[in-house]
Amino acid sequence: MNIILLSGGSGKRLWPLSNDVRSKQFIKIFKREDGTYESMVQRVYRQIKAVDAEATVTIATSKTQVSAIHNQLGENVGISIEPCRRDTFPAIALATSYLVDVMGVDPEETVVVCPVDPYVEEDYFHALKDLAEQADRGEANLVLMGIEPTYPSEKYGYIIPESPAQTAAVKTFKEKPTADVAKEYIARGALWNGGVFAYKLKYVLNKAHELIDFTDYEDLFARYETLNKISFDYAVVEKEDKIQVMRFAGQWKDLGTWNTLTEAMEENVVGKGILNENCSGVHIINEMDVPVLVMGLHDVVVSASPEGILVSDKEQSSYIKPYVDEIDQQIMFAEKSWGSFKVLDVEKESMTIKVTLNAGHSMNYHSHKNRDEVWVVISGQGRTIVDGMEQKVEHGDVVTMSAGCRHTVIADTELKLMEVQLGKEISVHDKQKFEVEY
Repeated sequence: MNIILLSGGSGKRLWPLSNDVRSKQFIKIFKREDGTYESMVQRVYRQIKAVDAEATVTIATSKTQVSAIHNQLGENVGISIEPCRRDTFPAIALATSYLVDVMGVDPEETVVVCPVDPYVEEDYFHALKDLAEQADRGEANLVLMGIEPTYPSEKYGYIIPESPAQTAAVKTFKEKPTADVAKEYIARGALWNGGVFAYKLKYVLNKAHELIDFTDYEDLFARYETLNKISFDYAVVEKEDKIQVMRFAGQWKDLGTWNTLTEAMEENVVGKGILNENCSGVHIINEMDVPVLVMGLHDVVVSASPEGILVSDKEQSSYIKPYVDEIDQQIMFAEKSWGSFKVLDVEKESMTIKVTLNAGHSMNYHSHKNRDEVWVVISGQGRTIVDGMEQKVEHGDVVTMSAGCRHTVIADTELKLMEVQLGKEISVHDKQKFEVEY
């Protein structure tokens, strides 16, 4: 089974755990059997491999998310990188071209496209296999998954099939309605449009060539910034006559807000948190190393991270975005392909950061024009390379680097260090990369 997972999002609705480089799918709040936590993307990837160990998974995402994907899923997962955000049709066209032109997948093969962040069980992935098999039959150019609605939602578009059969031709599509109109749609047998569909690669590749002037993947990638922003629904789905829908009646939740996300949590407290006996319907998600105490509240979410603290009525949490838009703050936590960092302190001419490097990984070999840096190793073992000279480091060692000095650190074990940046112009853009000199 070939699967394209669409990984987008700008990290507004689940603030303060999400930010511009850490969208909701990377937040680790789902408890595994061993007591550790996994994110939405880790959960979905694990479920795919449980159903089909040989599945080829390609994640279509922006370049800002690549490091987090490698951090959580490893280096071997396929990634189609969008140079910038251009909505779902360009993203799907680019991923389709990537599979054919770069990965060498036969254009006659079928691919399933779905969001990376639904909360589902394994029956959903068995349904994806059925979807792919239906597309293989060639009865339709597109085969959609229609979610059996559980309530008259205003959040989703609706698919109205021509018959109540398990697989049916699509009669029409409806935009997101009011609750009353949604009731009418459901009475007519309408299904939620969850953005899940299957097609033969050549179909979308041909559509892409009809709508975009390009030759191959490299050319499309180079032109990507000039493409019109348009959704796959508008560009392709709603204009296609030869289209079917398959019903899915299993669990499917879109965890797009704190209210819906807490519904899927198995426990009320993640991280350091205490609820007294007079609380009900309260969830604490705390990434800080300080305790959070909640007393006598009901139907409230409390979330704390280096980005900030949220205390909200669960229903009101759905309206968080315009308030977060007003917050102008640098990113305080991020996962990178080599590990992670957390900003601990920001002063006018200094910044203190806790850096964790995974064993076997290293930073880029780089320099800064406008700042000095000091590394203090607090645990683990590794090696630094400073202006071409390699040196072993371990707990207690201090490394100083002046502005313009080329440097990197390599973790032989998990390596934790404190990085102090000193300068009048401290900026994430002040970085020049080099090839290692030894």
